[in-house]
Amino acid sequence: MISTLLSIIFVYVFILLGYMAKRIFKEEMSTKTLTLMSVYFLQPFVTIWGFSTAKLHVEHIYVPLLYLAIILSLLIPTILIGKLIFTNIKDRAIFSIAGFVGNTGNIGIPLGIALFGEQSVIYTTLINIANVFVVYIIGVYIYSRGSFSIKDSLFNIIKIPIIPASLLAIIININDIVLSSQIQEFFKMGAYAGIVLQLFLLGTFLQGIRIKELHPKLFIGTISQKFILIPLSSALILSFTNLPLFVQGIIFMEMMVPLAVANINLASLYDCKPKDVTSLILLSTLLFIPLLFGLSYIVNHYYLA
Repeated sequence: MISTLLSIIFVYVFILLGYMAKRIFKEEMSTKTLTLMSVYFLQPFVTIWGFSTAKLHVEHIYVPLLYLAIILSLLIPTILIGKLIFTNIKDRAIFSIAGFVGNTGNIGIPLGIALFGEQSVIYTTLINIANVFVVYIIGVYIYSRGSFSIKDSLFNIIKIPIIPASLLAIIININDIVLSSQIQEFFKMGAYAGIVLQLFLLGTFLQGIRIKELHPKLFIGTISQKFILIPLSSALILSFTNLPLFVQGIIFMEMMVPLAVANINLASLYDCKPKDVTSLILLSTLLFIPLLFGLSYIVNHYYLA
């Protein structure tokens, strides 16, 4: 558990660097420019590199598909609830999708190793890849709807380069196309740069936010959804499957990870209250630390019993 906490703390040192940079350079440090660099140039590297780390096999495909199925089954009632709770269309968009865009990469993968061992990597990697499609198809559309029409929101999905990059990576993977060590290193460098920029970007948004300005209804609704409704519903759905408890536990864990930095990319890109989204990410990350002990107990006494 200590090693897990240290891993998360060291990763988020980059958030502190982003915060300091924005505080020192203020408007010279453009969050919009950083967002465009991340979404349009570096995130495709993250996706292609992610696919190159694990060979896709038929027996593995069921896990990310089930992960997507759980999200889609919970997303529809969440959208309907959002329409009942929120009158502001941007608050409604954030509530509808933020809880489903979890940090399955920077936190999910190392946490999986800490709780389940290295044999979890193949599953956490594939779930993280599945999460890319959640972020850049469903996420792009819903965040866009906070500011754009249905037509423009659909067009925004097409404009995001990470989707064709993902399809290209899948083709390379399933056809066993061998990439030279130089090309692999090239993608790895781009991926690491993308991950660091994501964390750095979160830090820049944290500078100047006022958590007390966050609407209580949005905070309570999103955090309750993230740490209560989604995990409980996921556990219930998983109990009806024939998956080994070990694999069920990995999926359950991934459903509980805090909000991903990618939420900021989309909220900023489509002008959907990025400051509020940043506050939610910060609060969900802080709340997740004490929840780790409860998650560890559940995993050890049920999924690994």
